[in-house]
Amino acid sequence: MALPNQQTVDYPNFKLVLVGDGGTGKTTFVKRHLTGEFEKKYEPTIGVEVHPLDFFTNCGKIRFYCWDTAGQEKFGGLRDGYYIHGQCAIIMFDVTARLTYKNVPTWHRDLCRVCENIPIVLCGNKVDVKNRQVKAKQVTFHRKKNLQYYEISAKSNYNFERPFLYLARKLAGILLAGIRTSILLNHLPLLLRRCRLTWPHNNNMKQS
Repeated sequence: MALPNQQTVDYPNFKLVLVGDGGTGKTTFVKRHLTGEFEKKYEPTIGVEVHPLDFFTNCGKIRFYCWDTAGQEKFGGLRDGYYIHGQCAIIMFDVTARLTYKNVPTWHRDLCRVCENIPIVLCGNKVDVKNRQVKAKQVTFHRKKNLQYYEISAKSNYNFERPFLYLARKLAGILLAGIRTSILLNHLPLLLRRCRLTWPHNNNMKQS
């Protein structure tokens, strides 16, 4: 399905929703992948930006359309609309700002209300900063909700590719399973014609 602001490509593509409080480094994280550069200046995202990011998997090339949504409360009314048709997600918080981690359950709830059973990665950003407020042992939300968690730094490049690679593997697996299922269903009539189905019969069973 073609979504607004998306170019059409002839290989598998997925809508990735990137959410979290403002100032956690979401836009910088995406731009790091797009340009390889770290952006020091913080400018609040107005509305939403959609960035195409290509990755190569064992199933071939796939594209993420990364929707960078606004984290500030004044743009909160837009969020649900941008979740629609989301196929995977990254929830980001800032390990130097405790409140951003405290708000993770709210972002997760809003996301799952619209997008059910999609792969989600939780990311703790800015681990390169010394005055860390959220320690690794304090991050437990992902265990409760069965999410993948990575500590990352968009500034130092630490683990910055792992969230996308994890999602690519998960989605490639879903694609592969879908292909296998499609092949099986397409060949099911032929398989049934070739197979002789025998039913267990007990001659000693009493007839009513």
